Amino acid sequence: MFDSLSERLGGIFDRLRGRGALTEIDVRAAMREVRVALLEADVALPVVKDFIEAATQRAIGAEVIKSVTPGQMVVKIVNDCLIELLAGGDELPPLKINVTPPAVIMMVGLQGSGKTTSTAKLAGWLGTRERKKVMMASLDVARPAAQEQLRVLGEQTGIATLPIIAGQSPVQIAERARQAARLQGFDVVLLDTAGRLGVDEALMAEMAAIAGATSPDEILLVVDSLTGQDAVNVAGAFKARVPLTGVILTRMDGDARGGAALSMRHVTGTPIRFAGTGEKLDALEAFDANRVAGRILGMGDIVGLVEKAAANFEAEQAEKMAEKLAKGQFDMDDLRQQLAQMKKMGGLSGLAAMMPGMGAAKKAMDNGAINPKLLDRMEAIILSMTAKERAKPEILTAKRKIRIANGSGTTVQDVNKLLKMHQEMANAMKRLRKMGGIKGMMKMLSGQGGLLGGGPGPEGAGPEAGGAIDMGALGRMFGRPGLGNLPPGFNKFGRK
Repeated sequence: MFDSLSERLGGIFDRLRGRGALTEIDVRAAMREVRVALLEADVALPVVKDFIEAATQRAIGAEVIKSVTPGQMVVKIVNDCLIELLAGGDELPPLKINVTPPAVIMMVGLQGSGKTTSTAKLAGWLGTRERKKVMMASLDVARPAAQEQLRVLGEQTGIATLPIIAGQSPVQIAERARQAARLQGFDVVLLDTAGRLGVDEALMAEMAAIAGATSPDEILLVVDSLTGQDAVNVAGAFKARVPLTGVILTRMDGDARGGAALSMRHVTGTPIRFAGTGEKLDALEAFDANRVAGRILGMGDIVGLVEKAAANFEAEQAEKMAEKLAKGQFDMDDLRQQLAQMKKMGGLSGLAAMMPGMGAAKKAMDNGAINPKLLDRMEAIILSMTAKERAKPEILTAKRKIRIANGSGTTVQDVNKLLKMHQEMANAMKRLRKMGGIKGMMKMLSGQGGLLGGGPGPEGAGPEAGGAIDMGALGRMFGRPGLGNLPPGFNKFGRK
């Protein structure tokens, strides 16, 4: 969503970083460019005015003038202002789900905003992340098959849904849902209300009646971020009539310019709780202003990357892998497992978007310089091998490589590149074993005089002392000077 804005801001800040010193004129000129970039991203004009004024006042202050790296300090100030813009400056309270069961969460919004799907996503999120027993109930008696749609989504996610009884009003269904949840021991009940094509009196009256009957602990508004500033206007209209406690922005993975997300909190005063990031029922993220600001400014989202890795972590498979690595073994099946994990985490493009300094790599993928189906092609090559060949890739002769290339729809050169990348990874695993495994490497990295750029601290230059791992030194240790970049096999393999 923020690709265009991120690219514009990245160009502005690159020019600032290249300057040894900054004057007030330089800062104001840069802020004028930031102002234009935000307006082009469809951010509301009053929001842009307040943002630029706050950022400029900080940037022309003594902290920038006295800074060793004034360009970096300006970036930090803009980052801090973005966080305040997205979060409102207040710490976001947790969802009110730890109340006397059942906690009632009411989902509201216009028709077509993704409300029913978001209800199922949120139910799944509460079940997996918060370990809550959740029930969903559809109160939409106007839209054909709306109740059936929620029932099907419940089956797909394993979430219980309230049985459908024809002829009941939305208020009656809501009361029945709360009573059933209480009797059956559910922790949370989600009420999926009906929507309209626009904000009207009938919609507001129905919501008020449901809220009066159920006394919801949370009222979450679902808005489509692709509608731009109209999403902000809709949120404002709902906020004026219903006591909203949060917003769920859907289609955050789309090609919208991001203005709705940046304007929502400032204009409505309602916090953004969640963001829908895809069509799959697990594509829902808790909205974090720090991480979103980092993505906008090209700083990546390492926390999000770690969370994705943890969500796709398979303990049994990891234990088997650890046993093999302890013996210095790493075959093609192991490589295939690593590729499968990367695909689950969003592929190369998804990973590059969340890693600091990888904006250029992501842009190259988006522009077609690197094939986005790279992982699929690599997996196809491995699957075209026999079990014996995957276990012992050194037995691959020219004749076997031709057969594998034909079977996977690739070329012999592609097969050779994959084999080279596998060999490099296997050699790194062997070196890792000689160092005492993962624990030995981390001890070396965190020890005094190790490979950390922060210098020795009182307890050694560990990450807690503020040091950053010197990827160049780590790469030289593994025989890979370019470890901070994609592996050589990734750089050339599958190029269009």
